[in-house]
Amino acid sequence: MNGNEFIKRLNRLGKRRSVSVRYEAHGKGSHGRIYFGERFATLKDRKKEIGKGLLRAMCKQLGIDPKDLER
Repeated sequence: MNGNEFIKRLNRLGKRRSVSVRYEAHGKGSHGRIYFGERFATLKDRKKEIGKGLLRAMCKQLGIDPKDLER
């Protein structure tokens, strides 16, 4: 899954749970912050693939289970 797909799936999960989701770009680079309610994680490049370890770490920071994104 790439960064854009992660954002789409997180938006769907946020709608199901009535939690706000937003993405804020930071500076000139490709990094940005994805917010899930009050929690956030740094997203590298939205166009590149996200590795399994990074995906688990971002989900942990956001307080969600990675399996919830598959549904």
